Amino acid sequence: MDPNMALDLVKQGATLLLLDVPQYTLIGIDTQMFSSGPNFNGVKMIPPGVHFVYYSSSDKGGSQFSAIVGFFIDASPSQVIVRKWEQKEERFVKLSEEEEGRYSDAVRRLEFDKKLGPYTLSQYGAWKNLSNYITKDTIERIEPIGGEITIACEPDMVGRSSKTIMEEKMSEQLTNNRFATSEEKSKRRGCYYTTIPRVVKYKGMSGQELTNLNVDKTQLLESILMKEYGGDENALLAELQFAFIAFLMGQSLEAFLQWKLLLTLLFGCTEAPLRTRSRLFTKFVRIVFYQLKYGFKKDENDIGAMREGVPALLDESWLSSDSFLHHLCKEFFSVVLEAPVVDGDLLSWTRKLKSLVEDTLGWAFRPKSSSTGDGIYFDEDDEYAPVVEFTNDTDEYMVG
Repeated sequence: MDPNMALDLVKQGATLLLLDVPQYTLIGIDTQMFSSGPNFNGVKMIPPGVHFVYYSSSDKGGSQFSAIVGFFIDASPSQVIVRKWEQKEERFVKLSEEEEGRYSDAVRRLEFDKKLGPYTLSQYGAWKNLSNYITKDTIERIEPIGGEITIACEPDMVGRSSKTIMEEKMSEQLTNNRFATSEEKSKRRGCYYTTIPRVVKYKGMSGQELTNLNVDKTQLLESILMKEYGGDENALLAELQFAFIAFLMGQSLEAFLQWKLLLTLLFGCTEAPLRTRSRLFTKFVRIVFYQLKYGFKKDENDIGAMREGVPALLDESWLSSDSFLHHLCKEFFSVVLEAPVVDGDLLSWTRKLKSLVEDTLGWAFRPKSSSTGDGIYFDEDDEYAPVVEFTNDTDEYMVG
């Protein structure tokens, strides 16, 4: 990079200054992770906006790692965010305003510049695709007291519901975590996620009405949007992104369960994507596409000791054709691709998502007329595929 351009980015970008970091500590920000050396003091050239910082402490040899601790930040241009390692608690803590101001001035004088790793700007686009709906309000609404997200503080989540292979692995990680003391668990609690009911019941409804209500979750979605999010679709999507990031990068079991509930709610709608909330579902499918695209490329992001310290969670358990994700995708693809009229953008992103899981996981969504009855599939030249029609009065196009 041109030296003048690099200097401008250093001055304009935010800086995460980390003091007294033990060697071999794994430090992550967004999609990037570092293994700290003896001179590591943080990250510079961070683009303004929302970011997720996470870390895992190690033993003296760098062979065993603690549960990940993560927190969201909303960085302003030229802001310096300072954290200092607390050896006794084995975590980063905030400094007083006076101390933070003193260190911030030193950063702006470039006194720490040689000890700061640069934010890899080429990966920023991938991060934005994972976090573009998250705002400062999202963070303040959902984050736990103290801001730190970690599975080590989620003992009550273990055993509360039936667990997949992935959840069993996360539970085992929590049980075997030598860093998660009972004292630490008692001091903290989890995030303030929105309550998403698994089954909806209303007094006075017939059995058939209750069945219909739970088969098509459109009415439940509308109720939650109005009651919990004030009608703001983007706030719901922000929570979906928050939960995924806390789950995949922060390895929070609570976050995984919330992400799963939100997927089940949205993928479980049949009327909303086709009639009342097409724009919401276009944005939703796009989000899931980028979440899975990033998650399935985990091996490209793991280097060296990070594989041992931060085990990837989108592993072979996702390849199963009886996984919850396969079931949800199969039903949703059938709803969208069978419909006689579909928003064009929604159709396009649904096809992209379908191709992603087929190509990456080898899942087969066979024609409905096949003997397996396993979903539906349209080739681009399929005679039964929907036909795109452009309307005269808008810039959008519909599928009919």
